[in-house]
Amino acid sequence: MHDDRSLVEARLKRVLDERIRPAVYPESVPLQVGIWTAPGEPVPVAEGLAAPRTPLTVGQAWGAPWGTSWLTVSGTVPAGWAGRTVEALLDLGFDENMPGFQCEGLVYRSDGTPVKGLNPRNQWVRISDSAAGGEAVELHIEAAANPVILDYHPFLPTDLGDKATAGSAPQYKITRMDLAVFDPVVYELVLDLEVLGELMAELPTDGARRWELLRAVERALDAVDLQDVNGTAPAARAELAGVLAAPAVPSAHRISAVGHAHIDSAWLWPLRETVRKVARTCANMTALVAEHPEFIYTMSQAQQYAWIKEHRPEVYAEVKKAVAEGRFVPAGGMWVESDTNMPGSEAMARQFVHGKRFFLDEFGVENEEAWLPDTFGFTAGLPQIIKAAGSKWLLTQKISWSQVNTFPHHTFWWEGIDGTRIFTHFPPIDTYNCSMKGSEIAHAARNFKEKGRASHSLAPTGWGDGGGGTTREMVGKAARLRDVEGSATVRWERPAEFFAKAQAEYPEPPVWVGELYLELHRATLTSQARTKQGNRRSENLLREAELWAATAAVRCGLPYPYQQLDRIWKTVLLHQFHDILPGSSIAWVHREAEATYATVAEELEELIGASQRALAGDGSSEIAFNAAPHDRGAVPAGGADTVAPAKGSCTAEPSPDGGFTLSNGLVRVVVDARGLVVSLYDTAAEREAVAPGTAANLLQLHPDFPNMWDAWDVDQFYRNTGTDLTDADSVVLAADGPQAVAVKVTRSFGKSTVLQTLTLTAGAKRLDLDTEVDWYETEKFLKVAFPLDLHTDRYAAETQFGHLHRPTHTNTSWEAAKFEACNHRFVHLTEPDWGVALVTASTYGHDVTRTVRTADRGTTTTVRASLLRAPRFPDPHTDQGRHVFHHALVPGATLADAVREGYRINLPERRVSGSNAVAPLVTVDQDAVVVSAVKLADDQSGDLVVRLYEAHGARSRARLRTSFPVARIDGCDLLERPQHQLPLDARGIELTLRPFELVTLRLARINGG
Repeated sequence: MHDDRSLVEARLKRVLDERIRPAVYPESVPLQVGIWTAPGEPVPVAEGLAAPRTPLTVGQAWGAPWGTSWLTVSGTVPAGWAGRTVEALLDLGFDENMPGFQCEGLVYRSDGTPVKGLNPRNQWVRISDSAAGGEAVELHIEAAANPVILDYHPFLPTDLGDKATAGSAPQYKITRMDLAVFDPVVYELVLDLEVLGELMAELPTDGARRWELLRAVERALDAVDLQDVNGTAPAARAELAGVLAAPAVPSAHRISAVGHAHIDSAWLWPLRETVRKVARTCANMTALVAEHPEFIYTMSQAQQYAWIKEHRPEVYAEVKKAVAEGRFVPAGGMWVESDTNMPGSEAMARQFVHGKRFFLDEFGVENEEAWLPDTFGFTAGLPQIIKAAGSKWLLTQKISWSQVNTFPHHTFWWEGIDGTRIFTHFPPIDTYNCSMKGSEIAHAARNFKEKGRASHSLAPTGWGDGGGGTTREMVGKAARLRDVEGSATVRWERPAEFFAKAQAEYPEPPVWVGELYLELHRATLTSQARTKQGNRRSENLLREAELWAATAAVRCGLPYPYQQLDRIWKTVLLHQFHDILPGSSIAWVHREAEATYATVAEELEELIGASQRALAGDGSSEIAFNAAPHDRGAVPAGGADTVAPAKGSCTAEPSPDGGFTLSNGLVRVVVDARGLVVSLYDTAAEREAVAPGTAANLLQLHPDFPNMWDAWDVDQFYRNTGTDLTDADSVVLAADGPQAVAVKVTRSFGKSTVLQTLTLTAGAKRLDLDTEVDWYETEKFLKVAFPLDLHTDRYAAETQFGHLHRPTHTNTSWEAAKFEACNHRFVHLTEPDWGVALVTASTYGHDVTRTVRTADRGTTTTVRASLLRAPRFPDPHTDQGRHVFHHALVPGATLADAVREGYRINLPERRVSGSNAVAPLVTVDQDAVVVSAVKLADDQSGDLVVRLYEAHGARSRARLRTSFPVARIDGCDLLERPQHQLPLDARGIELTLRPFELVTLRLARINGG
């Protein structure tokens, strides 16, 4: 037989495109359209409905960037359509290739009831299943003119990302506003042909099934009268029934489809627009759930439910109803789908606390899965946080984006730094926006790496990023793929159902130990420095506010600000979303974030100040408050005392070359005439930290123009060229003992200037480094380098509730790909008996490299902190302006020193006038056991909650003591639910912790403490 595949396939494409799809709507009449444009931000629904309209015709432009227009469409069902299915086709000027990335609308009835959302892949509104001739139609559309930021030529700089700079030019033209007859038989024929055509293309050409499908399609096309598609569609469908009914083979891969609309809580749109995106999507998904009994939809991010509860209660009511039926599934148990690399320990825990508690309170749902399809890599501290929150599974997708190495598993145990394992699935379909295309389904089956041991994977199905969700076409395709020969089988299932089946089938999958590093988007550790600093400052202030408010409540009876802290935590958690904290959103988002962080700081400073004043009492003595988890001299951790006289002294001597030598008896620092540190000498160890022939605190400037994803990516070739900023405008002595000596260095480069202050303090074995940059570069990457005389093949970087080790070498492609990585408060490099720590108050990105010197064959290990970037997309003015960074270099540092100094630099001592010393509420007698939170229980019982962890990576025994009477102490999960009672004696409780173990304790106070 002749091979006519290409002929039949080309025929199928043309007939579908030009004859059959248009016949889904065989008749139509235009609707009348009126428009009113809101003068500023979106208005309440009642105001939008009541506003006067002016006529608008098809082809007219509308919609200034980020503007909102209210359209009213009206008309009458023609008498000849009586008894037929009628829909409105409402095209605001959509490009069907950009669902979620351009204009959208929410349709209302005249009484304000929301009907459904409009987007490029969902332009229809059902008017009637059996229309009455002469029936009046009136619908209202709240239309958002969201501009296209990520266009066909992506990553071009644009000022459209901020309403303040976007201008007023209309973005769209009305394309179609019609009433139309909907032909369900032709619609079903389209789906039949699409499914079979897509399946056919994935089958081997030497297999009989492909030819069976080809001949069935050919017969169906022969049955279609191109001049009477609607009349002949039933006959065409009959030709396809047999091949669609043939069941899948028993060994077919099994796919659990989960209705999904990954909605970024902010990205190429501001937060306020996400509120409306969620409402539009949820309106569509609740309707789809009602229309299709087999369909299951899932949505994560408690924040998004909270938004529609507040702003669209009618939509929320439908959501609650569908949740109660088990058809609309809250997933993930987090406040938002956050970044996981940069949020601090407590913040990462609170993502689950607030997310899970919302779902429990609102729906009675206890999530057992974490749901993070789009997050840019996963910290090694996350597994035990998931487990401590009462969950046991994780889903992610983003690892498929790695540039260099292909992740070896799709279902596996993920083991974190403390040994906790989480059953993890990484869908082989390689998208969180599955549309049920045959190519996607076939790819999932072919790509699945667990073949022969497991047969089950998950497919998040629906348009996402900007929302939209699952469409009726996707549901129709899934129905045909439920059990058809040649394809994987598809079932709609809840995430928990999938995980239970997958784990039962594959109880002993392979184990992946350590972080799930994404070999892409590494620059998100640096972009938008103000957002990152706002996050770190907020986390630190929340720790202090809870500690001192709890202490004041127990000591002084001061009311504990439960609601205020809850609200502020949720604000901070929202801004940890994986396109806000990483710095990959439009200018509007980061401008608002900066303002929000300032407000948060003001509120928390007031809370902290009020608590400390109440605790310090009246008087004129200077009382030092220490929020860090380690004693500071005479001031205990978590307590306060009068300021002790400073000990020790410092000296500063000018050098003949124009530099200075600073000393405090513990450390000697030589700063040369260039303002560079050429010696950092540990006096006690008689050991030099700076590698011979090098200089530390060296600013280095690189070109930074990645191949794509500007704000997200830094490509390895950036290292090929760079400039050492060694020319100094001035190097002067700024402070000259006895308690501190400091050198100020100013530099100029490009359009920017830098002021650095290098400070040595009496009694401190560290050099403090403050860097103030007035930054006006474009597409540049600024780092500060510290070449160290250390031979080590690995280093420690702090993460949530501990640290992980990364290699300093590049033996394999996996190691080479980690050329930019994340740390929290410190990185620590050491030989067996001596080490150095670099601690930071706000930077996250860094790199570590090693070279062998020719002269002495010693090893130079260089750690560089990433300070600033200047990408132009999606914010063309990223990070322009003034920035301040604080680091410290600690020679002779043990790991314990790195932990202590990291907390010191992030939680500086506060001083208040008063007369009272303040005993800590709790003390721990082992520095390795770090208290990360002290607060009152969220249930307002008055119980004290203490969270602590082992920080050194070793087994530790510690005794926790309290300074108030305690009735009992329970070990809890993160949600403060007691799990087991601990033995309590007069001296407190004894704790034995495994390496990096996280423990939450609930202390019941006697008579209120």
